Amino acid sequence: MRDDYIREALTKVDDPNILINMVSRRVKQLRQGNRPLVESLEKISPEDTALREIIEGKISHELAV
Repeated sequence: MRDDYIREALTKVDDPNILINMVSRRVKQLRQGNRPLVESLEKISPEDTALREIIEGKISHELAV
């Protein structure tokens, strides 16, 4: 995973544990065949794709209360 993507994603999701969970769930979905929500001219890993989706606001989270 690219460090710059991680730092930028942490500005969108404050809790690193939540970010890890979001990325791991999305990576699982991508590996099962779901299409990426962001386009890339270069081949990037599913982890980086998930981080870019979070950075670009394509994926968000809600906390259960």
